[in-house]
Amino acid sequence: MKLAFSTLGVPGLPVTDVLSLATAHGYHGIELRAHPEEPVHSGLTPTERADVAAEFKAAGVEILGLGGYAKVAAPCDDEIVLTEVRALLELARDLGAPCVRVFPGGTAEQSPEEADATAARRLGTAAEYAADLGVRILLETHDSHRTGADAMRILGLVGHRQVGALWDMMHTWLGGEQPAETFAALSPHLGYVQVKDIASPDDTTPLALGAGILPLTECVEVLSRHGWDGWLCWEYEKRWYPDAAALPDLLGPGREHLARLLNDSA
Repeated sequence: MKLAFSTLGVPGLPVTDVLSLATAHGYHGIELRAHPEEPVHSGLTPTERADVAAEFKAAGVEILGLGGYAKVAAPCDDEIVLTEVRALLELARDLGAPCVRVFPGGTAEQSPEEADATAARRLGTAAEYAADLGVRILLETHDSHRTGADAMRILGLVGHRQVGALWDMMHTWLGGEQPAETFAALSPHLGYVQVKDIASPDDTTPLALGAGILPLTECVEVLSRHGWDGWLCWEYEKRWYPDAAALPDLLGPGREHLARLLNDSA
């Protein structure tokens, strides 16, 4: 498995500095948070996009995906969501990123069936555009669809190879799913896995990997046992928890912890 981290852990940090952190600490990939408050977002000009792609290529670091914020089940006009997803897909194409992340985003005013159908309809439409661009859309286990079983209700309706799953292990665990259950549900569609650690279900402040209660060991063991060789991406949610420890100081020990888990599970 290959190791990456998300720029959610280093809010606003210039791309050059992100790449320096990656190379200094042995990470081979970066998940770029694609948001207007970050250096990389869909408002970049063609020249700016080319510059970002060139920086990554020169550093020998891959962009494993773009973390977008489109909510595919949200109760609104389809075109609002599809316009956001298309812009994200175009940015991914221009940067050479293989995939983009979207959220479910269903609300209490919808029935589960309505949210599933809405998300599937939009993802099915967006999938055709994604295929033309050579980019994949990954639905994250999050918010209204936090478990693998929840996500599969949508993915099963879509049935398109350009639409897959992003496994956020915190949300599946908080949803009551064990790693083996999540992998069984998502494995045919799995793009990559976000790893993290927290103190408790009631305190989701990010911690150093291995310092909390999330089943990191079991997650890596399940992936290893099934021969999965994709990305493990550390999503340290510093942006939402400004008082959390700074990620740069944790990157080295975090990579070592993941390497130990991978070695032990081999």
